[in-house]
Amino acid sequence: MSAGLFGLLDDVATLAKLAAASIDDVGAAAGRATTKAAGVVIDDTAVTPQYVQGIAAERELPIIKKIAVGSIRNKLLVILPAALLLNALLPDLLPVILMAGGTFLAYEGAHKIWGKVSGHDHHDVPVAEVGPEAERSMISGAVRTDLILSAEIMVIALDQVVDEGFGFWGQLAILVVVAFVITIAVYGLVALIVKMDDAGLSLSQRSAAVAQRVGRAMVAAMPRLLAVISVVGTVAMLWVGGHILLVNLHEVGWWDAPYDLVHDLEHEIEHAVHGFVGAVLGWLANTAISAVIGLVVGAVVVAVVALLPFGGREEQAAH
Repeated sequence: MSAGLFGLLDDVATLAKLAAASIDDVGAAAGRATTKAAGVVIDDTAVTPQYVQGIAAERELPIIKKIAVGSIRNKLLVILPAALLLNALLPDLLPVILMAGGTFLAYEGAHKIWGKVSGHDHHDVPVAEVGPEAERSMISGAVRTDLILSAEIMVIALDQVVDEGFGFWGQLAILVVVAFVITIAVYGLVALIVKMDDAGLSLSQRSAAVAQRVGRAMVAAMPRLLAVISVVGTVAMLWVGGHILLVNLHEVGWWDAPYDLVHDLEHEIEHAVHGFVGAVLGWLANTAISAVIGLVVGAVVVAVVALLPFGGREEQAAH
């Protein structure tokens, strides 16, 4: 009886260790998958603040919260089941979907640059007082945009998880973790960004001179911060879009030459400059070439869309 009990306890302890190891594996894999999707995450963070520009301060956080709830619904109820089902039934389509998403990211990045160059990058800023219907419309638009970006994030994460050999349940657990981590990180950071000027204004009204200086600096820095985030988001779209195209064209065997060229160049730099610096320079070279590829592909798509009948009308409506 005693031996049986100790044997049972030993089995329970072994199972507990295996479960803990599995949790560690899921956490580590989720971290790697999240890192791989970092470029799209940056873009998601850069896009969202525009939806609350000009909105009354007391409505900013409630609107961000509603967009975040819509984002997690997108990831868990729409994208995750579709991605896992597609991967189970038609896994060869995953690289093709990634390339479609990469092309869209390249297009978005090139479109933003064209807007800057042509002087048509202004957006209609919502008025400070909007009614419930206008607010719902704004949130719906943000959630629709998030659906595209979230789909790319989740498919990139799934591609990483599949490469690491996880089965269905492992993929499900990791992607659920990725969905929550990315949503919390993106919209938590967005909330901090949009409330920065309010915090600065509050500090500027304090009696202490130091607090006033810090507060005024925060308020003054807000437009610059949003501008920097926008630039970083654009570069990230081109880089991620170009890299997705580069890698997956090689994966499906459609065109190996660009990938081989960039891969060889990266390794030559790493061998020429040893250690950490060489690795960083090699990564920067890969990233720069990927961004150029994204810009070229995106520019072609922008030109094609502009030539289409509906493309011209959309441009006029946007500007």
